[in-house]
Amino acid sequence: MDHGKKYFNQVITVAQNIDLRLFEEMAQELVALRRREGRLFILGVGGSAGNASHAVNDFRKLCGIESYAPTDNASELTARTNDEGFETVFESFFKVSRANQKDAVLVLSVGGGNAERQVSVNIIRGLEEARKRGMKILGIVGRDGGFTKRVGDCVIVVPTVDDELVTPHTESFQTVVWHGLVSHPAVQLNATKW
Repeated sequence: MDHGKKYFNQVITVAQNIDLRLFEEMAQELVALRRREGRLFILGVGGSAGNASHAVNDFRKLCGIESYAPTDNASELTARTNDEGFETVFESFFKVSRANQKDAVLVLSVGGGNAERQVSVNIIRGLEEARKRGMKILGIVGRDGGFTKRVGDCVIVVPTVDDELVTPHTESFQTVVWHGLVSHPAVQLNATKW
C-alpha cells in the first residue's frame, strides 16, 4: 500500500476512535473556566508549541477565554532556559503568572511527559506546579498519555494506530480536537470569518 493511502486510512481510524465522552467533558470544563473568569495556559514543545500558539488565538478570539502559551515569549523562554534550565520554564511561568484554582492548563504533547525517559520534563514540572496551585489539568496527548494522563482531570489520548506515525497523527489530531472544541456550540462565542 502506498504511504498516502495508508496514512489517510489511519487518519480515519484515529478519528473514529477519539473518546467523544471526554471531548464533551472537556468542552464543559472550558465553559466552566470561562464562567469563573479563569485563564487557560497551553503547554507544548516542538511541533506542539506551534499548535499551542495557534490554539491560544482560537480560544481567545472565538471563545473569549483568556489564554497564553508560555512558549510564545521567546525572550523569557530562552532566558529561563539559559539561566535555570529548560525543565523549569512552565513551572516558573505559572509562578510569575500567579496561576490559581480558577485557571486551567491544556497540555498538547505526543508523549505527555515521561520522567523515566527524561522526555518533556518541563511539562511534568509544570503540571506538578499546576497541581499545587489547584489548576484543572486538560490534555490532548498521544501514546499512553504519559504523566499528563496520570495527573489530568480530562485528557484525550489520540489512539495509536501505527507506532511509526505516532507523532504526525498526535500533532495533527491536537488541531482537530481543539478546533472541534472552539467550534463547539457551548464553547464558541464569536463566529469565524469563513
